[in-house]
Parts: sequence; structure tokens; C-alpha cells
Amino acid sequence: MSPRPTAPNRSLVVTLLLLAGVTALFELTNLDLVLQDLCYNFEARRWVVDAKDPLGRAIFYNGPKALVWVFALSALTLAAGPARWRDKFRLNRRGLWLGVLVIATVPALAGLGKKYTNVFCPSEVRRYGGDVAYAKLCEPFPADDRPDRKGGCFPAGHASGGFALLGLLAVRASRRWRHGIIALGLGLGWWMGLYQTLKGAHYLSHTLTTMLVAWLVVLLWRRVLRIAPAA
Repeated sequence: MSPRPTAPNRSLVVTLLLLAGVTALFELTNLDLVLQDLCYNFEARRWVVDAKDPLGRAIFYNGPKALVWVFALSALTLAAGPARWRDKFRLNRRGLWLGVLVIATVPALAGLGKKYTNVFCPSEVRRYGGDVAYAKLCEPFPADDRPDRKGGCFPAGHASGGFALLGLLAVRASRRWRHGIIALGLGLGWWMGLYQTLKGAHYLSHTLTTMLVAWLVVLLWRRVLRIAPAA
């Protein structure tokens, strides 16, 4: 039975408003710096988390990234495979394609943002031992202190893979499944994102923005694929 078309819902509008609100909050305040200061030892000139620690990278960086790949390839295989594979586990094919498209789209958008936003990572700015001036997303660099290279740190590319797993919420018509996927996507995204913040690779606003963009992508692809919101 084909899913009924989605009716216009408030989720899209609410997400856009939240995204605008988060952007305004961090642009109009120094909240990013206040929070980032807590992750940096100014006396020792080092971050709370050592970026070179192999165990930390395995647990918070390489391991989660591999898990995202496993989910992505599994969803693609089940979506493109014979119907008996999906029937065996009671999986929705359109829901699987939603997951595949979201997992592909969110990191791609993060990469595109990094290319064009010209935002530097905390570890690159002088406040935290770097060599460039600090500037917010919508703030120009001082005319006499412009960096000689382009920043590529916004939004949070690493966390985008974790948040992209939110796209799998329609794979099964089960409230428990939906709740589990939401917990997985948010949990893994913040697991990856906070690690990046603690080692000076991202400000908190980067991860928060990426989370909202990921959910926006879920909502947009869900409408394109005509997958009805869960009751």
C-alpha cells in the first residue's frame, strides 16, 4: 500500500524558524566564545581533548564514521535489493530510499558549506593559539587583518554523518523504531560533534546548525518522496 501524500505541516516552518533563531543567537552574542573557552586551558595552551590521541579518534571519530557507512550501505542494499529482503524484516522501501538520500545529502551540504562560508575552526584563531582573527559566520574580517587563506570549518562535517541517520526513521512503521532512530541520530551526531568541539575543531553553533539542517533535509526529502508523517 503506497503511503498517502504528506499534508502541509508545521515541522518545516518550525525548523526554518529554529535555524534562523540559532543563527541570530550566535551572530548577535559571543556565546560561541564563552562556551569554547570552557574547552581550552589558556595556561597550558591546549584543548580539553587531545586531537592526536588514537583511542579518542577511534571512539569518537573513526568508529562513528564507520558506523554511518554501515547504515548507509545497508539501507542502499535493502532499498535496491529484491522485495523478499524487505518483506522479511517488514521494511518500507520508500523509507529506505529516504534514508539513503538523507545520508548522501546532509554531508554533501556540509561540504558545500565549508567551501563557501569562510569560517575558521577555533584552533585556527589567535584566541586559542592559532594565526587568524576571529570572525562570525556573517561577520567580515577586519580590513587590516584578513587571512591569507580561506576557512573551511562551517558547518560541522563530521557530525553531519551522525545526524543524517535521522533519515532512517521511516524504514519501519513502528513508533519504537522511530524513537530509536531519533535517539541514534541525535546521540551519534552529538557524540561526534562534541568531540570536535572539545578538541577545538568546531564551535557549538556549528554542530547545532548541522543538526537543524539535517532535520530540514529529512523533512524536504520526505515531502518529495510523499512519505506521510507518522501518526
